[in-house]
Parts: sequence; C-alpha cells; structure tokens
Amino acid sequence: MIFPSFRWARVGAALAVIGVVSSCGLPQVGPNKREIFAGSVQQQGDAFVVAVNDRVTRATAVTPALGFSEAFKNAGVIGSDTIRPGDILGLTIWENVDDGLLAGESQSSTALEEVQVDGAGFIFVPYAGRIRAAGNSPDAIRRIITAKLEEQTPDPQVQVRRVAGDGSTVSLIGSVGGQGVYPIERPTRTLSTMLARAGGVTIQPEIAQITVIRGDMRSQVWFQDIYDHPELDIALRGGDRILVEEDTRAFTALGATGGQARVPFESQNLSALEAIAQVGGLQSATADPTGIFVFRNEPAEVANAVLGRDDLVGAQRLIYVLDLTQPNGMFMARDFVIRNADTLYVTEAPYTQFTKIISALTGPLGAVDSVTSLAGN
Repeated sequence: MIFPSFRWARVGAALAVIGVVSSCGLPQVGPNKREIFAGSVQQQGDAFVVAVNDRVTRATAVTPALGFSEAFKNAGVIGSDTIRPGDILGLTIWENVDDGLLAGESQSSTALEEVQVDGAGFIFVPYAGRIRAAGNSPDAIRRIITAKLEEQTPDPQVQVRRVAGDGSTVSLIGSVGGQGVYPIERPTRTLSTMLARAGGVTIQPEIAQITVIRGDMRSQVWFQDIYDHPELDIALRGGDRILVEEDTRAFTALGATGGQARVPFESQNLSALEAIAQVGGLQSATADPTGIFVFRNEPAEVANAVLGRDDLVGAQRLIYVLDLTQPNGMFMARDFVIRNADTLYVTEAPYTQFTKIISALTGPLGAVDSVTSLAGN
C-alpha cells in the first residue's frame, strides 16, 4: 500500500482544519466587538451602540426613587397619653360612703378592669354612662367620670390607667428579628423605634426596603434612609402594617468575567466597576478590557437625552460601551450606574481567538504526524 508523503499529509490536514474553522467558526463565549457593532443602528441594525462618557453617565444616572408620601410624613406623633379606639383602660373608683353606688358593703373601692374603648371612641361606666374616651388623656377621662359620679355620690375619687389594646398595635412581617403584632407605646411611636423593638432587620441594611401600609395608602423607603433623613422616620398609627424585604433588583453577567450568573444588587446604587468586581473581575487570560458592554432597554426620555434627539418614542435598545484602557476608563466605569435587568457582557480579546485557531490547527496536525509516523513504520 502506498501512503502520501509526510509533507502532503500535513498540508492536507491544515487545509481541512482551515476549511472547518472558516465554515463552522470557533467556540466563543458570545459575540465579539465587531459582531456587536455590526448590529448597531448605524449599520442598519436595531440597537444604538453608545460609548460611555461624562455626558452619558449623567443622562443615565437614574436610580429607584423610594420615599414616603406627604401624607405619611405629615402625620404627627400621637401623644403618649392620648387614648384611641381599641385601647383598654383600667378604672378604680373610691366612694366616701359605706354603701356606695358601685362598691359593695364594707368596701370603699370598685375596680373595673379591661374597659375597652369601642370603635366610636366611647366607654361605658356604670352610673356615669357613655363617656367619650378617644382623643382624651387618662386624666381628662378621670375628670369626666368624677364630674358624672359626684352628682350621685359624695366626693368620688377616680383613677384611670391604660393597658395596651389591640387598636393601638402594628404588625411587622418579613426580615425582622421578631415578626408579630406590637403595641404602640411611648418608646415605640415612630418607625425606627418600632423596628428596633422587633429586633431590627435581619438582612444587609444596604439592600433592606421598608414598606408601610396604612389603610389604602402604601409607601416604601430604603432602611438606611430612615436614619440619613429624619423626616422619613414617620409616626405610626394603630393598624399600620410594616413589611421588611430584600431588594429584588439584579443584573446578568456574561462573557469573559469571573462568574456568569444573575447577580443581585448589594447596594442601593451599583456602578459598572462595582458590578464587574462583584462577579470576580475580568478573566485575565481571555477578557478584552476595551470591549465591556451593558445591554439595556432604555426609556424614551433617557434614550433621547443620551443620543441628543427628541424624536424617539417608546423603549429603545441601547448598548453602552466601556473601555478600561482609556485614560478615564476606570472613572467612566465607576460613574456609570447599573440598573435592574441590565446585561453586563465582556468580550474576549482578539488574542484569545488567535490562540483558538492555533490550537485548532496544531491539534489535528499532531494527530496526522502520529498517523504518518505509524505509516512510515
């Protein structure tokens, strides 16, 4: 049997490999820079490709706006001694006669425990009748009851005290130290003190969001903002529901990064540089620092501001390009804000594709050498 020469075997194998590479392409993590730019509107594609600069970072610096409405902020702190519907009172009445209206024989006082203020704000006291309690202090209620009774018994002495009632409570659920129903008391009349009473938040404070539901009103605020802005430490009302939950925003990291995954935010504001660091940085052996892309559906008003136009309507596909090798590249990446549902994609360096071609060529040729060597034997 006649075998082709060693030289022609290598040439034939090289041509075959080149044919396969040119027809099928090499493995890669995703599109390269040239392929992304080919899909731009400038190349009759359907996405705007924009290089990030100072103007772009300012136009795109849009972060979630959380904060309590004026109705929540303007609600004053209820006095610690103000009685409200649902509160429970304890009454003790002394009479200066042996056989009083309320006291039994040989008794000088009568205790009325757990007298609840009804939904309309009233309580009922025997011989004194129906008395308005809501909106009054315990001392004011004492004077009203005394005035009512002294018409029927000489010099009555009345004591009024308050016990925590179910109408002056708030419920806390979610990521707090102790979920449950808590009474509004003198030390816990504001949001921050009530959260402290429940054991504080059990998630990272930077990504904790507090939602307060009051009747048909609902507002949300960042946990840290309560302490940075005192006006957000709102006064509580009976029946408030407080929900503590983790920020649900996330971005997707793909390409030549240290990790490819859906990544939750770790702070209120996340820059491109922080997002890269959060996934382990760039792969030193394969990443192209000139080809860092952020894919985003941008609202029309932001897209118009970025592109210097006023004719775009509806959400627009924008691809932002960061080049870390530029003199201000790191600053641009530090100032560019990542938003919810963004896709951060890092392309492979051209050198990576070159090494793949070399590997694709040398691997089969090595096999040909082995076969030729065996044939020669």
